[in-house]
Amino acid sequence: MKIHGDVISPFTRMCLVTAHELGLKDKVKLVKGHAKANEVNPALEKLSPLGKIPILETDHGHAIHDSRVIMEYLAHVAGAGHFIPNDGVARFRVLTTLATAQGMADAAVALRYETASRPNAFRWPEFAERLRARIRASVADIEQHTEQLTDVNAASIAVVCALAYVDFRHPALNWREGNPKTAAFAATFNQRQSLKDWPLG
Repeated sequence: MKIHGDVISPFTRMCLVTAHELGLKDKVKLVKGHAKANEVNPALEKLSPLGKIPILETDHGHAIHDSRVIMEYLAHVAGAGHFIPNDGVARFRVLTTLATAQGMADAAVALRYETASRPNAFRWPEFAERLRARIRASVADIEQHTEQLTDVNAASIAVVCALAYVDFRHPALNWREGNPKTAAFAATFNQRQSLKDWPLG
């Protein structure tokens, strides 16, 4: 299997860490691919109508896009029912935390585009501040539900990768302040070999 993307992308990294944690590290290859907001990448567009990373190319040559779908596909291949539980209550808790982490990562990537890629004359300070507020609110919500991060699953991987991207691109947000349980979770989870094998940068 091939994952097209860049490890700096929190979404690509979620998929790579997932493959590692599910015992699929040696069956997945990273193919470097970049997707910019203002440019078309023809190679990516051949695989997905959205032309966004990550995209997983299966061993049968089929393309799967969206990190959430890729993570679930990898869990299916690995036969890892615990990764996104089937039980209703546990399943929707994991999916909701996953959605929070994905939304935080979306906001962090959008903030990067807004503050670093968009020409100065077209920047929208109020929008940038709304994105910062969304990131802070996401971390605050995760802080209230850290008991859901005790297992290695789609939610915990998404949260740790999203937080690492915020650290990498937006250190001034200082998300650890006021969120000691989330900070402790991230410090512990980042010691896992899967995170070390796919470092940012």
